[in-house]
Amino acid sequence: METDLIEKMPCHNQQLNNSESPEHAAKHVRFAHSSSTAAETCPDDTKPCENQTASDVQRQIGPQLKLLPLNDQIRELQTIIRDKTTSRGDFVFCADRLIRLVVEEGLNQLPYSECTVTTPTGHKYEGVKFEKGNCGVSIMRSGEAMEQGLRDCCRSIRIGKILIQSDEETQKAKVYYAKFPPDISRRKVLLMYPILSTGNTVIEAVRVLNEHGLQAKHIILLSLFSTPHGARSIVQEFPDITILTTEVHAVAPTHFGQRYFGTD
Repeated sequence: METDLIEKMPCHNQQLNNSESPEHAAKHVRFAHSSSTAAETCPDDTKPCENQTASDVQRQIGPQLKLLPLNDQIRELQTIIRDKTTSRGDFVFCADRLIRLVVEEGLNQLPYSECTVTTPTGHKYEGVKFEKGNCGVSIMRSGEAMEQGLRDCCRSIRIGKILIQSDEETQKAKVYYAKFPPDISRRKVLLMYPILSTGNTVIEAVRVLNEHGLQAKHIILLSLFSTPHGARSIVQEFPDITILTTEVHAVAPTHFGQRYFGTD
């Protein structure tokens, strides 16, 4: 994999240090999608297996799992979000950027139709437009962090909500609240939940959507980070669902919701 040596640039609140010595200069690495490491979990789900890449995990789970093409921008955002020393302001800023990237790619998974428009100069332009009948559903509370990113892209989109929490005694996911558009069974749904750890919460949410008449093949799950176990569990339960995420790694940043909403 080729590396590029470029002049170090300041990022966010980082200041230039002209006295930095060569031996302390930052390394600039290009992360190729085919070689990005994503630690897989062993059968006991407690230890990461070696020599697993994101592509390996993607092949094991199947085409239902879609990863954003990895580049330096995404890798930096992932790093800042995972860094325990990141301030909350920087955390929210970088999380919103990563959410926007996932939402934009999620919209690419929705159906379009061809259309023709007339430009201000009177020319005809062959383009595309969204098919009607899309909506979002956020799994509270961390899923609500992704709502604004969706609204920034689709101002008039309807968004439902579902609250699922784990029972303190049984640790099983339990539905406490659900409110969807009345015609959700006829819609394409962007289901928003940033962190897929065990997958139990999402599985329960999809079951509730199924009970409202929505088929799993019409659900696109938008997440930022996923464990191999979480993604695999969801696909095994609902083989027709689509999962879109930026990273598959054995260790998920489960602190995301607390850091984003300032409750940590």
